[in-house]
Amino acid sequence: MATVTSVVGLVILVLVVLSALWVVFKYNQMIGLRNRIENAWSQIDVQLRRRYDLIPNLIETVKGYAAHEKEVFAKVSEARSAMMSAQGVQAQAEAQNQITSALKTLFAVAEAYPQLKANENFMMLQEELAGTESKIAYARQFYNDQVMTYNTLTQMFPGNIIAGMFGFGKRDYFEMEDVAREPIKVDFS
Repeated sequence: MATVTSVVGLVILVLVVLSALWVVFKYNQMIGLRNRIENAWSQIDVQLRRRYDLIPNLIETVKGYAAHEKEVFAKVSEARSAMMSAQGVQAQAEAQNQITSALKTLFAVAEAYPQLKANENFMMLQEELAGTESKIAYARQFYNDQVMTYNTLTQMFPGNIIAGMFGFGKRDYFEMEDVAREPIKVDFS
């Protein structure tokens, strides 16, 4: 009888240890994903700062050729200011949508000035900005992939139990609005 009790006790002990190890594994997995999300956001932030730094040079170059397009410059400047003051994923996403729309308008204006399009400085800035936009798109995709993995882990059973116990909440995606995806219409009349 003592051996049966010992075996049952040992089985219970093994189950408790395995359960504790599973909780530790899931907790560490969630910590790892949370850190990857924060790192991915930092990478987006680096590219957004680069974009922010390129915009004044681009505006000054275009101003030399299209000085009468004050409304376009004002919109780009407003969007740039909004981008710098945005805090959090949703506010950053909204600011990015605004700046994307403003830059599309700026480039549409530049299309009307052939000498500007041929300007070496403008071409270099446009190329740098295009490269930065590609990096932002990649960083956004990586960030959203990490958020999806994290949210899936923290919302599915039994991970949701661990997430609830240790305060792992849902993370927001970095999404573009449909308006930012549409082409800009410019009327020069």
